[in-house]
Amino acid sequence: MASLTYLVLQNGSVYQGQGFGAQAPLASELKQGLKTYAHTGEVVFNTAMSGYYEVLTDPSYTGQIVAMTYPHMGNYGTDFAWNESGPEGDRPDRKVKAAGFVVRSLYRGPVPEGRDTLDNYLLKNKIPGVSEIDTRKLTLELRSQGSLMGLVLRPAETDKGLSQDELKTVSAYLAAYPSMVGANLIADVGSPTALSELPSELARTEHPALALSQTDTNSVPKGLNVALYDCGAKANIIRELSAFGCKVSVYPSTAGAQDILAGGHDGVLVSNGPGDPAVLTHQIAAIKGLIGKIPLTGICLGHQLISLALGAQTYKMKFGHHGINHPVRDELSKKVFVTSQNHGFAVKEEQLPTDVKVWFRNANDQSIEGIISESRKIYTAQFHPESAPGPYDSLWIFGAFLRGMKKA
Repeated sequence: MASLTYLVLQNGSVYQGQGFGAQAPLASELKQGLKTYAHTGEVVFNTAMSGYYEVLTDPSYTGQIVAMTYPHMGNYGTDFAWNESGPEGDRPDRKVKAAGFVVRSLYRGPVPEGRDTLDNYLLKNKIPGVSEIDTRKLTLELRSQGSLMGLVLRPAETDKGLSQDELKTVSAYLAAYPSMVGANLIADVGSPTALSELPSELARTEHPALALSQTDTNSVPKGLNVALYDCGAKANIIRELSAFGCKVSVYPSTAGAQDILAGGHDGVLVSNGPGDPAVLTHQIAAIKGLIGKIPLTGICLGHQLISLALGAQTYKMKFGHHGINHPVRDELSKKVFVTSQNHGFAVKEEQLPTDVKVWFRNANDQSIEGIISESRKIYTAQFHPESAPGPYDSLWIFGAFLRGMKKA
């Protein structure tokens, strides 16, 4: 049963709505200074019209509350086959990575047989949602002020709403909550141990959309042995590598360069993941130890970490790129294609070595979306060529990654 629920931002903005999924906490239940992966996080907006299940289970959304700009969510239910949590081994069952979900309108009707409703799925995963929010107003506020910390909660007295005392408690709580800048979150995602054999749900022999893409599968080398440096990898990255005929070995984010080099791989793919890349000193050092010794590719956080290992710097974007309709320009061919994106940090261009070039740029704000160095065998993408959700326009990037590994 829907109940009065609020989204409160750190700047004092209050949005009233109706709760769904898990019950939001009371102000009196908040524990100041305690990091949580439910109900509190950086509030970001996502412009996708569909794919809410993949968004919710994407490890890169750890520590964030996602607000969808498209007004209606939940109409086709949820299905575990779409899960993007990746290989997590014996970690706790926290399949929903987002800390909360904000929508304008929640579908509460029947869903196809074998699927669960969005409401019940969030309930089972102990994540609160809030509907009937003016998401257009919220999005404009985030675009104007930048991403803000926020909290989903319910009032102690439902007939009166939030009291001034409750708002004071929430304000102090959010002021003390750790910022996304400086946040090291990758210890809480990804595989905790090395995996040479993938779980069955992560392996497949063909990609159902290859016929719709521009990927020349005949030119993509087969049978490559790829090391995945798992900083919170989306499951579809692994599925795509598998579909292109790769043997994939997963290494946890705690692995070092020598651990990976000892595997005798053809190349390394550094995965996506949550948080601030600049504070991941162990992973940056590990990648430094790989540069020049083995071909390197990276997606999203992986792109940022490789850039940091090369001596570049990263910065926090005002509100980031979250959605499935972001145009990117290939600086080599000058062609523009539509991509799936989810990141709040980006790479500064000034400190990149002279033999490392910008491969891709965002066509809207000109931020770096990928780098390339033939001499160092480095090829990266800030966006998500594996989509999930999103278009298949950039699926060809996997072919470019693998051809770069084969040249070595």
